[in-house]
Formats: sequence, C-alpha cells, structure tokens
Amino acid sequence: MTDQEHSTAEASDEVLAAAAADLKIAELEAQLKDANDRALRTQAELENYRKRAQRELADERRYAVVPLVRDLLPVVDNLERAIEAAQKAEGGQSLLDGVKLVWAQLENVLKQHQCVRIDTVGTPFDPNQHQAIAQEPSDQYPAGTVTRAAQSGYKLHDRVIRPAQVFVSTGAPARNDN
Repeated sequence: MTDQEHSTAEASDEVLAAAAADLKIAELEAQLKDANDRALRTQAELENYRKRAQRELADERRYAVVPLVRDLLPVVDNLERAIEAAQKAEGGQSLLDGVKLVWAQLENVLKQHQCVRIDTVGTPFDPNQHQAIAQEPSDQYPAGTVTRAAQSGYKLHDRVIRPAQVFVSTGAPARNDN
C-alpha cells in the first residue's frame, strides 16, 4: 500500500468513526429527551395525585357530619309537628312556646354547621333538590313550580342530605265552559 492509499484509508476510517460518533450522540440525545419527558410526565402525575388527594380529604372533612345531620333531621320534623299540633290545641301556649324555642335553637345549630333548609314553595321544581310526591292544579303557581312542601329538605354545604318532598303545580285548572 502506498502512502497515499494509506492516508486515504485512514481518512475514510476517521470519517466513518466521526459518523458513528455523531449517530451515537444523536441516539444518546434522543434517549435523554425521552427520559426527561418521562420524568416530567411522572412529576405531573404525582402533582395531580397530590391535588386529588387534598381535594378528597377536604371533601371528607367537610361532609364528615352527614350521618349526624341525617339522624337529626327527623328530630326537626317531629318538633315541627309538635308546633303544628300545639297551635291547633287549646291552652297549650307555654308548651308551644317552649317547643318553638327548642326548634329555633336546633335550626340555628344546623345553620352554624352549614346545614340549611332547601327552598320549596314558589320555586321551580328541581329534581336535584325536590322529590315530587304529587302534582296538583294551581291558579297561584305556573306549571312546574312547587306549590307546597310535605317534608322539608336540607343541604349540607352544597350537597343535598335529604330532598324536600313537594307538591308540584300542573298550572291553572282546566275550566269547563258549558
């Protein structure tokens, strides 16, 4: 082999080595980019998990008293019935006044804990908050409006604990013109 052929072979080997090195660098850069992408995705997933866990914990704390409130609502109902019965009976004014005070106190305690009565009469029927037990014609309320409540409903924060049992208007009664 001549010197010229030898130097040409060496130059071609150097070109091949440089090309192989460039390919290896490109491959390593691609692997690095892929590893960085996976690390970012994993970090984002972890952050989403943390936020979801915090939200679930906050909801759990916020609604921890739901069983207690559900158990107290029949007591409120019975106090309301006692007030109605005492109002209809003769001579029980002091008993009526005492029951009204207990009922008002219980209502205030519920409100302090963000347990509030659901609006009923005169409001549009909302299946998320009201449970229709009957429909009735009404001159006073348009169709689809609550005309009266059979049992109060309650919400704790924004969650319905018990829907209100209501009567819903079908609109004005049909008139027979003979």
